[in-house]
Amino acid sequence: MRGRAVIPWVTVETLAPEGFSVASVGGTAREFADWRRVLQRQLARTPALYDGLTTRDISEVLRTSVEQAIEVDRTFATKAGPHRLIARPVFGPAGDVHAVQWWAGPATGPAVPPPVAVGATWELDSQTLVQPPGIAALSGMAPEEYAPRMSIAEFFHRVTGFDRHAEVLDLLYRPESGGRLQFEVSILRPARRATRWRITMRARDNERGRGACWLIEDITSDEDPAVWPTLESVGLREAHRRAGNHLAVVQLAHASISHWLTDPAPWMRWDYLFRPVDVFHPSDRLRLVEQRTLVEAGDSAETTIRTLNYNGGYTPTSLLLYPYPGFSNSELAIAHVTRAGEEIPVAENGDAGDHRPIGYDDQLRHWLAVHPQHSSVN
Repeated sequence: MRGRAVIPWVTVETLAPEGFSVASVGGTAREFADWRRVLQRQLARTPALYDGLTTRDISEVLRTSVEQAIEVDRTFATKAGPHRLIARPVFGPAGDVHAVQWWAGPATGPAVPPPVAVGATWELDSQTLVQPPGIAALSGMAPEEYAPRMSIAEFFHRVTGFDRHAEVLDLLYRPESGGRLQFEVSILRPARRATRWRITMRARDNERGRGACWLIEDITSDEDPAVWPTLESVGLREAHRRAGNHLAVVQLAHASISHWLTDPAPWMRWDYLFRPVDVFHPSDRLRLVEQRTLVEAGDSAETTIRTLNYNGGYTPTSLLLYPYPGFSNSELAIAHVTRAGEEIPVAENGDAGDHRPIGYDDQLRHWLAVHPQHSSVN
């Protein structure tokens, strides 16, 4: 008896102009596999489709979906009965197509729903991850937490059990043609159930800007086990918390925080900002950048600057800077952050201007209400 043939959802990333590749087949990552070979292998595993579907047919559907940014749904006849070929574009924040998801299966009955996926763009100039509203459809994202832009420090702060920060930062801050990376992250929710995302990214350095294009696939499964932090990570965080230590990875050349190694310093507002550099007072950023010479030479450096607080004013903060060990990007430093004075209200800070909002305050209030300790265990 001839069964009805089904090809699982295949996600073809379209992040680079030089060509497509396969990000995933079903629930399996494919690490930029050649998309034509994957098509051939999928058809070889479903011989019942051979008489009605070819790799050329699928290629044409994929290109139509990409070039016209539309969903394509076609029916074709096979000896196993009528089947459908569906291709759905995955859009990024600018409305461009970051991937196409395609599936082939029986024409009768509903099609298997595709995994939730969304595109995003990292802009080096603004140091933000630009996100479309559709990202709120991913597991682990609340619509109230959505903001059009997010710093990489905020992204890292939401993931748990991840240890590839250096690779990600290297690609984002030094985008070179051909740079690419695929990895998976877990986002810890209050119920200790992990949300799993697969992220595929390619560096971009062209007329459209410098940075990277992202594809985020929601691969959360009900079969995923509960996630608990390791004893080592819990112990180290608790030790730092009791000692009052706050450690961050700082991008010296760009004057921003890339990642918190401990709980964030509670007097510093570093999240839900329109521009991540605004965590440091505009008049003090150059002082931070000037520490690069000492740090790149392998020495430590110390400076005191004003950092933004949650009341809109600034707090004097001392940064003891150390070289980031074993990483190709010498712009990074480890900063031991210490409060160095009392809060300076914005009205007493001596700055001109109308003090317009510099961040997504409504989303911040929601985040603080849900996460009163404003920390996570990574």
